[in-house]
Amino acid sequence: MQPVLVTGVAGFIGFHVARRLLADGGAVVGLDNLNPYYDPALKKARLAELGVYPNFHFQQCDVADRAAVAELFAAYRFDAVIHLAAQPGVRYSLRHPYSYADANVVGFLSILEGCRHNGCKHLIYASSSSVYGANSRMPSHTSDNTDHPLSLYGATKKANELMAHAYASLFGLPATGLRFFTVYGPWGRPDMAVWLFTAAIMDGTPLKLFHNGLLKRDFTYIDDVTEAVVRLLQHPPAPNPAWSSPAPDPATSAAPWRLYNVGNSQPVEVIELVRLIEQAVGRPAIREFLPMQPGEVLGTCADSADLEHAVGFRPNTSIATGTRLFVEWFRAYRRSQQSKDGARS
Repeated sequence: MQPVLVTGVAGFIGFHVARRLLADGGAVVGLDNLNPYYDPALKKARLAELGVYPNFHFQQCDVADRAAVAELFAAYRFDAVIHLAAQPGVRYSLRHPYSYADANVVGFLSILEGCRHNGCKHLIYASSSSVYGANSRMPSHTSDNTDHPLSLYGATKKANELMAHAYASLFGLPATGLRFFTVYGPWGRPDMAVWLFTAAIMDGTPLKLFHNGLLKRDFTYIDDVTEAVVRLLQHPPAPNPAWSSPAPDPATSAAPWRLYNVGNSQPVEVIELVRLIEQAVGRPAIREFLPMQPGEVLGTCADSADLEHAVGFRPNTSIATGTRLFVEWFRAYRRSQQSKDGARS
């Protein structure tokens, strides 16, 4: 069975995509460096969930390690690669810029080279809604201009899209870029709003609401994201015969390259998210209102019509349902961690 390479497999989206592929009977080689951007214990817990599948093989490796990545590609010659490894976060990039260049640019180049030299038939890679930057048109469409990023993170994701296009054009590498919109759900990241707010409400500590909680985000449930990735894996991009260089479509190409938004298309004010978490947890939040932060945008909203046209699916889980499911998982996860801590003591 030819395995799929999933990079960032111990991360939030990578874990869910790998688990779905394995549950569907596939084989996965997972790559991750287990960096300490957030607690590696959570990443190891995700890996333990994947470890029950006999067709899962884990390789601890940094995508920026050219020799190690080249060796992995040469050993497996992957037909399909899902590249989800990255240094995430907008605010973190203000303090740690070099980690974004290393992971998101140098690391992506290692993956492109591995695909190029080993006959990869489809590369799917994570981009981000952050590429839209100062473009305030909503909903955001993949044909919109993305030349004004507001964070280094967004700039590196834009760079990924351009690098992938160069390899698609030069070497015929079919490459699909996915602009994810604020993904949340069970096994999520501890640095993101849904996790932070839920923990603060449960603990009775203040939660921080930037721009007075009036920022709008297109919260997209993880199962919807996973479904989109798995469906697109079977649809490598072909050159667009109607593509015109005098009037270029930013989302397609004369090369086998394509971009899709993956978002719920239902922006929600952050203050409304807090209300829904309060409802699910069963206690009120202590709110701390703060000004707008550098690199943030006022709102995000995806136009996912192209995705629906391509694979017959678009994200549709409501924020109320997704929030309830996250809180249920978070309670159980906390109990399991507390039991382990008690057993160790």
